[in-house]
Formats: sequence, C-alpha cells, structure tokens
Amino acid sequence: MQLMYSTIQMLGRVLHDSIWGHEMLDNKSVLVTGGTGSFGTAFIRRILETTRVRRVVVFSRDELKQFDMEQADWLTPFRHRVRFFIGDVRDADRLKTACEGVDVIIHAAALKQVPAAEYNPFEAIKTNVIGAQNVIEAARANNVHRVVALSTDKAAAPINLYGATKLCSDKLFVAANNYIGKRDLRFSVVRYGNVMGSRGSVIPFFRGKAKEGMLPITDTAMTRFSITLEAGVDFVLECLKRTWGGEIFIPKIPSYRITDVAEAVAPGVPTKNVGIRPGEKLHEEMITTTDALNTVEFSSYFVILPSTPFWNEAKFIAESGSAPGAKVAQNFHYESGTNPDFLSVADIRGLIDKHVTY
Repeated sequence: MQLMYSTIQMLGRVLHDSIWGHEMLDNKSVLVTGGTGSFGTAFIRRILETTRVRRVVVFSRDELKQFDMEQADWLTPFRHRVRFFIGDVRDADRLKTACEGVDVIIHAAALKQVPAAEYNPFEAIKTNVIGAQNVIEAARANNVHRVVALSTDKAAAPINLYGATKLCSDKLFVAANNYIGKRDLRFSVVRYGNVMGSRGSVIPFFRGKAKEGMLPITDTAMTRFSITLEAGVDFVLECLKRTWGGEIFIPKIPSYRITDVAEAVAPGVPTKNVGIRPGEKLHEEMITTTDALNTVEFSSYFVILPSTPFWNEAKFIAESGSAPGAKVAQNFHYESGTNPDFLSVADIRGLIDKHVTY
C-alpha cells in the first residue's frame, strides 16, 4: 500500500521543469473529446480550478450530459471560459470546426464496453479508429500544438475488438508524428488500467448487484490494474508536460484481485462464478515482452518509445524525466497478475470511500 500511495503522490506532484514552462496551460485553449465522460469532466474541472487556461472546449455527442455539466455548481465561476460543442469524433468536419484556435487536445472519446464492441464491431472501429484519425487531421489542420490520446491496458496484446481498436488508435497517434512537417505539434499516448469507480466499471456494478444479494464474479483468479480518476488526471498532465512526441506513457499503478473488490464493496455478500465474458483476459498487460525492447523505466512511469524515433533516444532517456530513465530488461513485462504492488481489501475500501461518489 505504501508503494501505491507513493506512486499516486509522485503522479500528483506539482508540475515543474516543463518543456512549455511552469504554467503550461495558462492562456491556452484546450479541447477535450469525450469531455462529459468521467475522465473528461474531472480533467476539465482540474484545469479550470488550478490553471489560467484561456478557453476549454467540451466536445461530446451527449446533449444531456452537456446540459448537466453546464448546470453544475462547480462550473459557475468558470462558465465564461467554457464552450460546449455537440459533436462526434466520427464527424471530421465538425471536429475541425471545434478545433479552430485550439492549442491542446486531450482525446478521451471512445466506445469502451468490451461486450458492446464485440457485438457491434464496426461501430467501435468508426469511433475508436476513424475517430482517432479525424482527431489527428483536425490537429494538423488547425495548428494545434499538443495532442494526448487516452488508451487502455487492453491495447497490449489485444484479444478483444475494443483492445484491437485502441491499439490501432495508439499506432495512428504515434505515427502521426511522422508527418507534422514544420509544425510545433506533438502527438503522444497515455495508457493505463481500470479507473476506480468510473461509469460502467466494476465497483458501481457490484454496488447494484449487492442489493440483489449476489455478486457475479467472472473468475476468482482475475486481476486488474487500478488507478483513481484523480491520479489519471495527474498523469495526463504530467505526460502533457513531458511529451517529446510518439511516446506511449504508462504509470506505475497497483493491481487488485476481483474477489478483494467484491469483499471491499459488499462484505459478506455471497458471490457466484459466472465465467469470463467474450473478449476478456484473466490478467491485463500494459507492457508485453515484445514492447520491452523499446521500453524505458522512470521513477513513477514507463515509456514505450516509438519504433522509429523522432528524436535522440539517449537524450530523451537522460533528459525527458525529472531524473534519468533506464531501459528495462529484455524479458520484462508489466502485467496485473505479476505486478509487485497489490491493493488489499482495506486499501480498496479506503480508496472507494475517498474517490467513488456513486
């Protein structure tokens, strides 16, 4: 647990030594795709409350969530700096219009539910792959300076369509650095595990099922990586500061056992093993042994380097972090089941009490 808290503390430390300077978002215009989702809302609130960001563009397709966000009390002091755009990343023209005058894009929009993607494969491709390319082209057309795309552990050695689409998306954002020309533009990716308590995740699901007197467990051996929403926002801000272009940033975060989550959420409620759903893994990976060939370890995160570097690799390892990094061992892999940092039932319960509000 001490390692987990120290990791979150490092992810949330005051941003300094920035390539852009200390106030990296001051007087900048920021667009967030999927801006009314769990991450998008938390990220937007954070930058409005802690930076002098000039304008925030909330880009999403859900008019009800936009209405609810507009009415939120926390937004009241900042409403004059926020613009709401109804739109879908599938719509390239609408996205280009929304990106006019934007300096930074945080791309969080995605179809994320594994079973839904398995059943509706091309819908996931249109949002997660074609939508990613639309973001890239909108950034290039509007002289955007920084783009950070959110990914998932399911993109590492994917066995389901959602993971495969996010791997394609990752590849598109990394390769986009090949054709930026003379623009001051960098594309990077952030990859992390399950966000604790986010909509559609296991904690609110278990809370609902506990009222029925039975928790369905897919497999008692199942593990997952876990990160709080706040730590996820911290990490994206850290990566935005450190990006050279083409990296896949991966935080060092703890794992949990699904049985421990069940016990933390609903102690004493019986469980039933229902089997792994289509497209699920027993354990998730964020760095495969093949990725290890291009992976550098820093104090609180890893970076998978682009296979075709756009800059001096040795200089990146020495200078991109707050301290020099080091290449990982050739057979290294980062998997939730073999992760040295696991949350206990008490740890999970404490994090739920602090971070999960519904």
